[in-house]
Amino acid sequence: MSELAPKAHAVLNHLCTSIVDHPDEVSIETSVDGDKAVRFDVSVNGEDMGRVIGRRGRVASAIRTIVNAAGSSDGVTCKVEFVD
Repeated sequence: MSELAPKAHAVLNHLCTSIVDHPDEVSIETSVDGDKAVRFDVSVNGEDMGRVIGRRGRVASAIRTIVNAAGSSDGVTCKVEFVD
C-alpha cells in the first residue's frame, strides 16, 4: 500500500484487479512526481492490457479520473500510467 496516497492506491488496485482476467499479476509502482503529485505505474498481464486501456482509451481515462478524485482526498494529484 502506498504511504503517499493510500486511498488512491486502494481505489486503483481495486479497479484494475476487478476488470482483468489475471488479477494476481497486477502490480502498481508508486513514486513522487513533483510537489504533491504521485505517479502510479500499473503493469498487468499482456492479455489484459486491452481491458485496462479500453476502446480509444476510455477505460484508462475513467480510471485516471476516479483515482485522481480519490487522490484529492489524500491531498495529492495522481498520475496513472499503464506500462508493459
